[in-house]
Amino acid sequence: MEYIVMFGIGLLATTLGTLAGGGGLISLPAMLLLGIPVHSAIGANKVSNTVSSFSSFYYLIKKKTITLKESVWLVPVSLLGGITGGLIATAIPEEQMYVVVSILLLFAFVTSFFGKKGFGGTSDLEISKKSVAGLYSIGIYDGMFGPGQGTLMLYLFSYLNISYIRAIGFVRLATFSSCFGAAATYIAAGEIIWPLTLALLVGSVAGAQAGVRIAEKLNPKYVKPILRVVTILLLVQILWTRF
Repeated sequence: MEYIVMFGIGLLATTLGTLAGGGGLISLPAMLLLGIPVHSAIGANKVSNTVSSFSSFYYLIKKKTITLKESVWLVPVSLLGGITGGLIATAIPEEQMYVVVSILLLFAFVTSFFGKKGFGGTSDLEISKKSVAGLYSIGIYDGMFGPGQGTLMLYLFSYLNISYIRAIGFVRLATFSSCFGAAATYIAAGEIIWPLTLALLVGSVAGAQAGVRIAEKLNPKYVKPILRVVTILLLVQILWTRF
């Protein structure tokens, strides 16, 4: 029964995470409620996210929605950002991190109401000061803290005038990059409860495939409202955890 629950958690969390980020709103609290130790729960998330992120990225590469040539540079930028964030994480008190993430999410939420940019863009993803700085900064944040990383990246790609389905492919590649190293760390530390993690992983892969197929059919005008709802839920969860 526990394995079925873990499969369901992975399915729901990764479907949401693929569409709008914020999959951790479901997965981590649910695993903690099941009594799974926090490090094992985080490790299970990292392992399952690594595989599921790559599966949805590979699906879009195979369909030629995105190309490896235009997206491969995301990997070193995200990895470097994650490493930088990990290195400076200990220098920032936890209380200040809650403030930082709340400001970032609130800023993204407010700016989403300005301008006409949505997810109907037709631009290619190019290496520029804005794209590299934005992805590197989000990578640092992911390395330091993490919740809402996918949501922030979708806001960034909207600003860069990237279409929604292509933005999802880029986000999933960046998520794979940032989670890969973390997953290896948790595995090496022996924190992984493998039977439960594998059940979560199977559900996450199913959720990633479901999410990317829903995204292909989703009208871009509905994406910003979904992102705003997820942003509010993330803010509520962070403030609840803090206070």
